[in-house]
Amino acid sequence: MRIFKKISLLIVVLLALSIIGGFVYYNNLKPTYSGNVSLSGISNETSVYFDDYGVPHIYAENELDAVTALGYVHAQDRLWQMELMRRIAPGKLSEIFGEKMLKNDQFFVSLGIEETSKKSIENLDKNGDVYKLAIAYLNGINQFIDNGPTPIEFTLIGIEKEHYQLNDMFNILGYMSFSFAMAQKTDPLLSVLKEKLGDTYLKELGIDINPNTVLIKNANPAIESYVTMVSTVTEIMKNAPTPPFIGSNSWVVSAKKTATGNVLFANDPHIGFSQPAVWYEAHISTPNYELYGYHLAGVPFPLLGHNRNYAYGLTMFENDDIDFYKEENHPTDNNKYKTPSGYEDYKSVTKTIKVKDAEDVIVTIRNTRHGPIMNDVVDAISQTDPIAMSWIFTQIEGKTLDALHTISRATKMSDVKKGASMIHAPGLNIMYGDAKGNVAWWAAGKLYKHKPHVNTKFILDGASGEDDPTEYLDFNLNPMAENPSWNYVYSANNQPDTIANILYPGYYLSEDRAKRITQLLAPKNNWNKETMAEMITDVTSSVSPSVIKEFVSNIDFNSFNKNEQRAIDILQLWDGSNTVDAVAPTIYNKLIYTYLKNTFEDELGEELFTQFLSTHLSKRAIANQIKKNTSIWWDDIATSSKIETKKDILSKSLVETVTSLENQLGNDITTWNWGKVHTLEHQHPLGTVDALKNYFNVGPFPINGASEVINNRGYEYNKSGLYNVTAGPSTRRIIDFSDIENSISILPTGQSGNPFSEHYKDQAEMYNKGEFRKMKMNKEEIISVSTKLTIQPKDE
Repeated sequence: MRIFKKISLLIVVLLALSIIGGFVYYNNLKPTYSGNVSLSGISNETSVYFDDYGVPHIYAENELDAVTALGYVHAQDRLWQMELMRRIAPGKLSEIFGEKMLKNDQFFVSLGIEETSKKSIENLDKNGDVYKLAIAYLNGINQFIDNGPTPIEFTLIGIEKEHYQLNDMFNILGYMSFSFAMAQKTDPLLSVLKEKLGDTYLKELGIDINPNTVLIKNANPAIESYVTMVSTVTEIMKNAPTPPFIGSNSWVVSAKKTATGNVLFANDPHIGFSQPAVWYEAHISTPNYELYGYHLAGVPFPLLGHNRNYAYGLTMFENDDIDFYKEENHPTDNNKYKTPSGYEDYKSVTKTIKVKDAEDVIVTIRNTRHGPIMNDVVDAISQTDPIAMSWIFTQIEGKTLDALHTISRATKMSDVKKGASMIHAPGLNIMYGDAKGNVAWWAAGKLYKHKPHVNTKFILDGASGEDDPTEYLDFNLNPMAENPSWNYVYSANNQPDTIANILYPGYYLSEDRAKRITQLLAPKNNWNKETMAEMITDVTSSVSPSVIKEFVSNIDFNSFNKNEQRAIDILQLWDGSNTVDAVAPTIYNKLIYTYLKNTFEDELGEELFTQFLSTHLSKRAIANQIKKNTSIWWDDIATSSKIETKKDILSKSLVETVTSLENQLGNDITTWNWGKVHTLEHQHPLGTVDALKNYFNVGPFPINGASEVINNRGYEYNKSGLYNVTAGPSTRRIIDFSDIENSISILPTGQSGNPFSEHYKDQAEMYNKGEFRKMKMNKEEIISVSTKLTIQPKDE
């Protein structure tokens, strides 16, 4: 009996010790939001107040101290995210995730981002503020790496922490730049369609074919390889463990259109959802500088920001800054390629990719005067003629970090414009408003011209030089608007007007969001913060009802069964609003998919049709194609005995839509609510493991919104009838210059990327409901709701 008691006591003690040990370990991993810490590189005591949503408000005597503190607190909340971000461009994801990320690594090491980063660092003024502040930020990160707890993700995967370097910062900006592009999805696809189907089909898609364009003739194997090239790049971007940038809304309303007589600024960049979310908010205040900013992991200068004097934000320009060139090898020496001045040697670079639990992979990338040869990193095109990718980011030295510093330290509107002019890639719309009443936007990006015969939406001739750019445009020829007479500026990734006698080539989105924004902004002259908050969460499509009207006018109502007629009635009464309880969005989205499938898949084939759906072409086709009473696309080429009409295709699509939804959701059409099929889950890279999913992922939630409404949601169209949201507003910000201290914002999940933090997901429910919280700038208010971390200079 005594032995049993001793054993029982021992078990209880061990269990208690395990619980205590687990509790200590758990608390040790949490971010430190209060107390004292000593850091080297700090010259004066610095106070960091973490408010009720975990946003740090950094009060320092100088900028170097403030940015050192920023690096430290940014790392304690987002070190895992920083680790992922810095691994993408140099191809180091396979080192921690294994062979499943090898395609990503092979592709990204080929792009030349590392080499471009090296050149940019060499050209940095080592005595300038940009360099000094960047080093201070890295100093803060690295001191957390040395002295702070190791994030649990590092422990679970089994990787060591390593110091951050300046090249990591530049590589992150390079990845960001590439993630904005659409050409890598679209150009090879259009080249395939041109060769497979001919000009007529492309013209019906709104793709202009200049009769003088000399298009490269391709053999069938080359065409098939281009198909695979598109799918490979699409898969790579889809599988990236950090989200790509996909679009955005922003509008700035002048004092003449507001109730207060002050500028109102709104911005919601659309980015792939992930956990942690993209932006890290931080408010810095020194005697000579103040800014409330939104930071990318590993970057010291915010991409979005505001203070008491001005606000800035961004959307994606969607201009074409990537061209593909078909090169021509020497007839007897494959180490040489043809140029306008004769044959030149490929410049080769060899890189080693470390792969977890596998042998290292050696990659040799050949480069031409245009850029890297894609055949070397995309297996499917290795046996075809070499295809080079020319990307403006690596062709012309940009000064993105300098630009972000210039914009975030502006004292007047012209400073922000100057910063915008320094960005060559990615293409951005820099949005601006200030306390003096100015509103503006500038398209940032190095634009260029070709000869009239060149269509950059196709793979071009690399050998002759005839398809090379002929002129790089000065920034003053970029699209822009400063204090326009209509008293507002906006951007929704739509086609801008020209001021250089050309329409800028690009991959612009359909008019849906732009039309709705102007529809709401133009007639109203008493905007305030509350009405702007309603607008930025608007879920109504201005285009969908017109699509339905066209649809219904071309079918015979009496030819359908009762449930099909009920579906038609619901769609006809629909105002275009996409709320979780509504039935019409469920029917509409399924109908759009079946209409696109029945219209385009017979000509494209299943694989090309899937790729078509991943481009902006398909979004533009929804409203454009349905307006055409006659079109070569309407005929189903699989039925040789009949030529289908628009009515045939639309009628068939409605029947298939209702049948599919009955099988999926039951016969009672009133239960086909949008929230059942339209859901959002913020996925952490470790959330793909079932045992870890509930600890790291946030959601899933039924969610309002839809594709190409202001409250934009990104999802795939496929036969499943499920619309798993993968992208949308990465923040919603409204800056009110009549009441700057009560400007509002929200993040999709939370400020912290640490799953043990109370701020890991404390904004998720608010975000889903379209609610907001303050971006606090009043020090007394901040102190009243905050915990305080005091950073002291470290005795050296």
